[in-house]
Amino acid sequence: MAMKWIVLGIFLTSVMVVHFRGKVRHRFFKQLFDHSGIVAPFNVFLYAFSKVPTTPFLPVQTFPELSVIQAHWQDIREEALHLREQSRIAAAQQNNDAGFNSFFKTGWKRFYLKWYDAEHPSAKVYCPKTVALLQTIPSVKAAMFAELPPGAHLNPHRDPYAGSLRYHLGLATPNHDGCFIRVDGEAYSWRDGQAVMFDETYIHEAYNSTTEDRIILFCDIERPMRFAWAQAVNRFLAKHIVTAASSPNEAGDQTGLINRLFHYAWTVGQYRRRFKRWNKTMYQITRIVLIVLVCVAIWNM
Repeated sequence: MAMKWIVLGIFLTSVMVVHFRGKVRHRFFKQLFDHSGIVAPFNVFLYAFSKVPTTPFLPVQTFPELSVIQAHWQDIREEALHLREQSRIAAAQQNNDAGFNSFFKTGWKRFYLKWYDAEHPSAKVYCPKTVALLQTIPSVKAAMFAELPPGAHLNPHRDPYAGSLRYHLGLATPNHDGCFIRVDGEAYSWRDGQAVMFDETYIHEAYNSTTEDRIILFCDIERPMRFAWAQAVNRFLAKHIVTAASSPNEAGDQTGLINRLFHYAWTVGQYRRRFKRWNKTMYQITRIVLIVLVCVAIWNM
């Protein structure tokens, strides 16, 4: 029994640490059951042993190996624009991209170039120069072209995994302050050929209120850790958990276990949404009861 209370204490303390990081927060109960709350103990470990500051934005110069990407931004841009012309930067077609599923509703689109240890043969076919360049930089764990069309927005959210940092390189942007990302309340507007680095586990949101499209290179960069053993833990989590969230561009690309399961969860979710539309009050009561029952079941294991 004592061990259960210790585990519960560690979990709740970790959620509180995540909740109070930064100036912008979710409501507490939303944070408690958010995916970033569920994995909070892992993330608190990663924050504690991070070699770089745990601040919303970081200087891109902290990662000198990324300078080669910025130096070749026009070559990368050329491949991205060619993909857009072919309509290959797109939303998931089979509800098999759990990590970004909610983004597609407002028009956000992506084309994966790399996702941890998963295989994306399509990227090598359509973007050989960019893929070859990224393969020379071991700290780049994931990469994609991300499109935010005019009028699109991404609601405030935290990404669940603190083992990486987010790198954005403007490729074809409106070059206007009306197209921006806001991280922990601080806005950054994308510009062609310019890069920004931020911690995606702070609450962030994005808007394109202009009449022009926005395409960026979007990368996950491995968070440097202060000790080799901590770096090994981070790499283990990335290899065995984050890789399982891979999503395909097209047939032949790898779909990770998480997204294979998400496809079925999405189908079940259609019934949940119908129930919510039918009677929102009954839906909320049922939801709370189920959460309590799951918590009790876990406690009695």
